[in-house]
Amino acid sequence: MTLSRREFLAGNAVAAAAAAAQVAPGAQGATETPLPLSFDPKDPELKYDLLVAGGTVIDPGQRLHARRDVAIKNGQIAAVVESIPKARAAQVIDATGNLVTPGLVDLHCHYYHQVSRIGLPADEMMGLTATTTGVDAGDAGYSSFSGFRHHVIGQSRTRLFAFIHISAIGLTGDPLKVGEMLNIDYADVDSCARAVAENRDVCLGVKVRLSKNVVGQNGIEPLRRAIRAAQIAGPWARVMCHIGNAPVPLAEVLETMRPGDIVTHAYSNAGETNAIVAGGKLLPQALEARRRGVVFDVGHGGGSFDFTIAEPALAQGLAPDTISSDVHSASIQSPGKPLLPWVLSKFLSLGIPLDAVIAKATIEPARIIGRVPGLGTLQVGAPADVAVFRLVEGPVTFVDTNKHERRGTQYLEPIKTIRQGRPFGFPFPDPFTFT
Repeated sequence: MTLSRREFLAGNAVAAAAAAAQVAPGAQGATETPLPLSFDPKDPELKYDLLVAGGTVIDPGQRLHARRDVAIKNGQIAAVVESIPKARAAQVIDATGNLVTPGLVDLHCHYYHQVSRIGLPADEMMGLTATTTGVDAGDAGYSSFSGFRHHVIGQSRTRLFAFIHISAIGLTGDPLKVGEMLNIDYADVDSCARAVAENRDVCLGVKVRLSKNVVGQNGIEPLRRAIRAAQIAGPWARVMCHIGNAPVPLAEVLETMRPGDIVTHAYSNAGETNAIVAGGKLLPQALEARRRGVVFDVGHGGGSFDFTIAEPALAQGLAPDTISSDVHSASIQSPGKPLLPWVLSKFLSLGIPLDAVIAKATIEPARIIGRVPGLGTLQVGAPADVAVFRLVEGPVTFVDTNKHERRGTQYLEPIKTIRQGRPFGFPFPDPFTFT
């Protein structure tokens, strides 16, 4: 099935009325409406399960940056106040001198462990990355998503969502060697759309990789099919498009994407003429895409973040909407070190304020997910997903994926991660509850 330009634009016109609502169903991060609680927060005799005491809370979703104690009960945030007696908690974590944030939300991960060649085990990464919620970026296509849902999402303590790949085989082959879109027949629009629609509680939309070595002679057609599949699935379904060494001018890719769709690897310099910055100048189509509501995501990975692209882009007004890692079994071994706290630290070195950096890996991706009330915040009633960081001060060297070096003065070091009220680590509680 090849869509003519007329058919493709007609499909976009039908979807245009819903473009402003191009978000996933459900609540969007922090909410003014009180969240349902499993306890009475005003009960003076309430015993908390866990108290994170003495830290500096940074919760951009509530515009909070202050010294606070955070109390947890029944897997929910129960209180965020100046002082809570330690005797009221069954367990206390002393966070004095450290930062306390919502658990990180990583919009671009690869977690189909032992099926995709690049998949990592999500739970084993949590302590290293402080990531309590992750989004798998297309490891599974429609033909294998049921397996991903059952064996990975259903068996992980990490809260997981996913994009379903427009290619039936997803990234379950050897995606670093053989492109999953060299055969366009794998891009079955109707089958992909059905899988996305049937799994809308955990699926955010459709993933496509648009690089020459992935699509071969198929050009921009895989992106068009991904967009069509998302349109059929529903107005909430997004497309995440991997850019870098695209087979067509990047301007054409950006013009094709819709409000709410996501450009990942925004600061890649993988192709000769296909970065968002050319000759030191930001592509006007990039700013126009931002104006239309296209989301720009970092997706650092092992080959997709270049300081020489990020620096002029930021200087000319294109900061990322979300900061993600693209951590996988190959990228984790690369010099760029794409663990999410380290990627966040790179953007501190680029001059983005700490609160804004935290927002781009908590409340902003949580709003894109849009399925868990309070996600990405420490709002009372929100899931008790909490990260504790040490902000290490001192000279530090950061390296991008093209081995350019930059000097920084501080970095984030994760020291404790809490998922749904339980400090994450080994051994697991017994009996272990999958959630």
